[in-house]
Amino acid sequence: MGAGYAAARTDGLAIGSLIAGILSLVCFWPFCLGILLGPAAGIMGFISRQRVAASGGTLGGGGLGLAGLILGVVGFLASAGWAITWFFIVSHATTTTTP
Repeated sequence: MGAGYAAARTDGLAIGSLIAGILSLVCFWPFCLGILLGPAAGIMGFISRQRVAASGGTLGGGGLGLAGLILGVVGFLASAGWAITWFFIVSHATTTTTP
């Protein structure tokens, strides 16, 4: 039997980026956490993609980093859109006119 090659280990930032991206997308509505977690996921995903590319094949997880980056951006945009919409609705719902 021949010796096999070890699989490339997955970059920890890629996993963290994916988790933060999923949480930013899931929690955009009730808590507006996408405003905080979205950029964190995007930055971690970007750095992870650079680390995987520079590793020469010893690190894996480039796809996880990309998925985290995309989910983070979408979660941030959804959370920011929800916050703006909520402030708009609240500001117009409390105005009353008196004759």
